[in-house]
Amino acid sequence: MNSNIEKAVRASFAKQTFLKTIGAELIGVSAGEVEIELPFRSDLCQQHGFLHAGVVTSIVDTACGYAALSMMPEGSEVLSVEFKINLLSPAVGEKFLARGKVVKAGKTLTFVNGEVSAKNGGDEKLIATMSATMIARAG
Repeated sequence: MNSNIEKAVRASFAKQTFLKTIGAELIGVSAGEVEIELPFRSDLCQQHGFLHAGVVTSIVDTACGYAALSMMPEGSEVLSVEFKINLLSPAVGEKFLARGKVVKAGKTLTFVNGEVSAKNGGDEKLIATMSATMIARAG
């Protein structure tokens, strides 16, 4: 992966005020893969005390988008075209790890899979999966 692409991913992530608001952190960028971590916060929960599905969806959508961007030509920007999320288990944990991984990078559309795991101590439990399509846009 071109180091300029990693810099572009990190620079774009740094501009995401929503992600700053919820406390999400970009912890890994490599060619076709991105990891985002989010510490548990009670103010991001729904009525049963689980991390809200909208927050889970946001971090995995973002991981998928930046994984796609890492495979796009320099100067590209990325937008979600569509995604499907499966919420497999209530989002309970100390931290949440969203991973996005490119399945197929095309000239315009990139197909990505994502996962979110809840971390408790040394244990990790898969709580959500995503299938997404991202589009490259000229920067």
